[in-house]
Amino acid sequence: MAEPKQERAVKTRETILYAAAEIFDAYGYSGASISKIMERADVTQGGMYFHFKSKLGLAKAVLAAQQESVVIPEGPPGLQRLIDLNFFLASELQNNVLFRASVRLAVEQGDFGMRDDTAYQEWVDQFHALLCAARERGELLPDVDELEFANVLVGCYSGTQVFSNIASGRADLQSRLTSMWRYLLPAIATPKALMELRLPVDAQRLAA
Repeated sequence: MAEPKQERAVKTRETILYAAAEIFDAYGYSGASISKIMERADVTQGGMYFHFKSKLGLAKAVLAAQQESVVIPEGPPGLQRLIDLNFFLASELQNNVLFRASVRLAVEQGDFGMRDDTAYQEWVDQFHALLCAARERGELLPDVDELEFANVLVGCYSGTQVFSNIASGRADLQSRLTSMWRYLLPAIATPKALMELRLPVDAQRLAA
């Protein structure tokens, strides 16, 4: 039985999007080309332009897929979930090419004339929600501003992963995050929370 036309179109679009992510991840926006993406996706020029009209359109689609490309594990809200989420995202950067490419494009977006902080603000919103939950659980020190720290954390995380990528291809990202949290937690967490919070075992081993 022939595959429905609409289903084929959806699969083709996904194939092109993932091929674009692989090329953007490997070469950046400036080094990527439609021809490289077409070759990786194994599609014709007509098939490519039916779904995406330009390299810029592909880059925007990969950027927009950043949150969708990550399936965040469930867990109780609060500081522990925030820490766990940070280390989970590190693993995704190492293993999820669509997420990794979207992060690279967010950093390099000046190369294609964009100045859009949406990808960053989406993570600020998620971190802020977890910090508000931490406040309700009594885990935060009185002078911590949840939104301000969410913005600081996104900046710290972004810089840490960029440095790690340059230094080791992100092989040492977990150990760098361990160091980051070791200094950040005493500035925001109550003594009781500090006694109960944990960093992932593998990350502690890598940092040892």
